[in-house]
Amino acid sequence: MNYSALSTDPIKQKSDCLVVGVVEGKSQSAVWTELDQQCKGVLGKLLSSGDISSKLAATSWFYPQEGGVKRLLFVGLGKEKELSEAGFRKAAKSAMQSLSKSGAGNAVVALSSLTLNALKAGWATEQLVIALESACYIFDNMKSEKATPTKVSQVKVAGDKRDKSAIEAAIAKAGAVAKGMNLTKDLGNLPGNVCTPDYLAKQAKALAKEYKSLKAEALGEKELKELGMGSFLSVSAGSDEPARLIVIEYKGGDDKQKPHVLVGKGITFDSGGISLKPGEGMDEMKYDMCGAASVFGTLLALAEMKAPVNVVGVIAAAENMPSGKATKPGDIVTTMSGQTVEILNTDAEGRLVLCDALTYCERFKPETVVDIATLTGACIIALGNHATGLLANDDKLADALLAAGESTGDRAWRLPLWDEYQTQLDSNFADMQNIGGRPAGTITAACFLSRFTKKYRWAHLDIAGVAWTSGKDKGASGRPVPLLTEYLLGQVKG
Repeated sequence: MNYSALSTDPIKQKSDCLVVGVVEGKSQSAVWTELDQQCKGVLGKLLSSGDISSKLAATSWFYPQEGGVKRLLFVGLGKEKELSEAGFRKAAKSAMQSLSKSGAGNAVVALSSLTLNALKAGWATEQLVIALESACYIFDNMKSEKATPTKVSQVKVAGDKRDKSAIEAAIAKAGAVAKGMNLTKDLGNLPGNVCTPDYLAKQAKALAKEYKSLKAEALGEKELKELGMGSFLSVSAGSDEPARLIVIEYKGGDDKQKPHVLVGKGITFDSGGISLKPGEGMDEMKYDMCGAASVFGTLLALAEMKAPVNVVGVIAAAENMPSGKATKPGDIVTTMSGQTVEILNTDAEGRLVLCDALTYCERFKPETVVDIATLTGACIIALGNHATGLLANDDKLADALLAAGESTGDRAWRLPLWDEYQTQLDSNFADMQNIGGRPAGTITAACFLSRFTKKYRWAHLDIAGVAWTSGKDKGASGRPVPLLTEYLLGQVKG
């Protein structure tokens, strides 16, 4: 997709489609008023009759008989004084979905008519670009017949002259984030027989070959054993696919800057192991590596925009399968940290790979560490499919992540990490057990991880509810790449 900023009158531009916002009531934007005059009052009549809707996120089409614009796409914004960032995102998503399905090859977006001069032009442009890229995303890698791509290939964002530089910067940023989200979706949507730990390792090296600011390596099971990662290796023990610890380093800042580390859970397929999952819906366990996929996507976005920050991605990749060699409930393993774990449920495997990966992070002397994992079904029960669960041992870090989520609409909600929950992990036979029972399952999972993060500032993102969509529209979401990218850009030293 080709995007550009436009600082001239959008109505005077020849285009296949002009996107315009509509509010409730008689007071409309200057763009609407000029269009209505050109159409001899027809638009006003259609708005009054309800044929053009001002309801939030409603879309309406009109084909003018005169002028250089072939189509007008109107999107409702509701009441002018009530337009919020969340409302704008909803309207932008609806409008861009309609645009992607139209026959328009190019389009102009009348930005002022959508923001009503109440929202920043740069921020609004980011939302529009990401919304259109998401609407145009197609995953047909595994199909013999490819889908017909959307026709729209060129979009001009029309704003005031004073906003042109902000719009151009937003286009570049949002384009990089969207590219990262698409990579995250592609990796997540691939089946488990293709996207194996070794496949992820090869993708990391391919990414490093494409971007000179990236460097990648992958450790095999021999190296993991030498490091003492008994917990990590206990998860891959039942699989024919060997585990991989993948490290991707992005160097955008100077040598004095400590790196921010992202740790991704990369269970490329999770059968549950000996604690076998129910068969229904098990196919979706290919998405259990979406934490790892989001690390890939975030690093790609940073490299694409040449962000001046140092980041290390650590991906714990394994397949969790039952076999005669698989770890059994009741087995005790020793982690890289030297702490022992009694494994009561082999389906609580994400924390078993992450704990060793988190210990491995100490060697980078990190500024912060954030792990991202589809860790608990309990998070879906608690927060549904809208918010990422956030737990942290540092308030400033948690606040920065929450703010990044609010800004991008990729929202998170903080849960407590109180010492009182730690007792649920007490074991009679080891230093801890890997589950804490049904109560507060998301919190006790984070409590487990917290025991391996005492040497640095750390936050945990449980993305079980947001990483993919089930049902008819099944597919990876690309979250939380926007949140992570925004957070890391906020860490750039001024």
